Amino acid sequence: MGYVFDFKDAGLYDARFDQGKNRYCLDLEIKLMMDLLSPKRGQRIIDIGCGTGISLEPLLDKGLNLTGLDPSQYMLDLALKRLGNKVDLHRGVAEDLPFDDNSFDSAFFFTSLEFTDRPAKAIEEACRVAKDCVILCVLNRYAPLNMVRRVKSFFVPNIYNHVHFFSIWELKQILFAILGNVPIKWKTTLQFPFACGQIARFVENFQIVQKSFFGTRIGMRIQPVPKFRTKPLLLKVRKQKAYNPASGLATRMRQ
Repeated sequence: MGYVFDFKDAGLYDARFDQGKNRYCLDLEIKLMMDLLSPKRGQRIIDIGCGTGISLEPLLDKGLNLTGLDPSQYMLDLALKRLGNKVDLHRGVAEDLPFDDNSFDSAFFFTSLEFTDRPAKAIEEACRVAKDCVILCVLNRYAPLNMVRRVKSFFVPNIYNHVHFFSIWELKQILFAILGNVPIKWKTTLQFPFACGQIARFVENFQIVQKSFFGTRIGMRIQPVPKFRTKPLLLKVRKQKAYNPASGLATRMRQ
């Protein structure tokens, strides 16, 4: 199941984005997710590890059928305050989703896969319940900002003590191992986290820049192979009944 946010962590999560610099970073990361997700009216979309609902908020007014799932009741309480009844919220874990096969058109992780104990199983479950695409938005191990975060976490306890930072190569290795050679599209954002402004935002939108291996956030779109959860069924075998020969049939007489 991985790390579950407690009351204190849940309260501090949104407070981080009240700062202008952190909000700038979040806006770029949300834009990356939206570009890869490309939501269309009427689609069914699930946010796996929805937290306080901050990643669902940009999807509210697009005519979508939205679902959020998180293992922390404290996070879900904050999500309910933020989203109201516009999103169907569930408590559960990413490694065992309480939904039928192909229940959604798309599924996405936004800073949630990093907190799971079994990311491969979580991805496999997402591909089971989503029939069209799965989006991974995760923190990049080789990004300068995330390296700073990792170093700080050794000295000052924070949520990054519980984070597994991914690389593009590691994600591909996981995906190919569980799904085979499925179509994958990736890009990164927040190449210049220490310089927030109009110029930096403008440069971030260039496709060649988004192909950097050192962006703070990795965004990856997977076209899943259809998977189904099956249950073994008992095979009932009927015993053949012994029948007497029907009258009128010729029988071989013994000599």
